[in-house]
Amino acid sequence: MQQLTIRLPDEYLIKVQQIAKASGLKKSDITRMAIKKFIDDYGHDKEANPYSKAKRLIGVVESGIPDLGTNHRKYLINRIKGRK
Repeated sequence: MQQLTIRLPDEYLIKVQQIAKASGLKKSDITRMAIKKFIDDYGHDKEANPYSKAKRLIGVVESGIPDLGTNHRKYLINRIKGRK
C-alpha cells in the first residue's frame, strides 16, 4: 500500500473529522472510501462500449415527432432549408 498526502480546504477536513467521529472510522478510511467511489464512478471504465457511456442519456429527450428515428434525414433537410 502506498501513502498519499493531500491538502484539503478547512471545511472539507472538518466534515471528514465529523464523519469519522460519528461513524467510528479513521479519516484515512473515509478518504479511501471517497477515492474508491470516485474511481468506480468515473475512472476505470476505459473499455466501455459507446452504449454504456451514453445509456444515462438515452430517452431523456422527447422531440414530439413520432417518426423522427425513421425519417430523421427528411426532417434535417427540411430544417436546413428553413421548412418545418
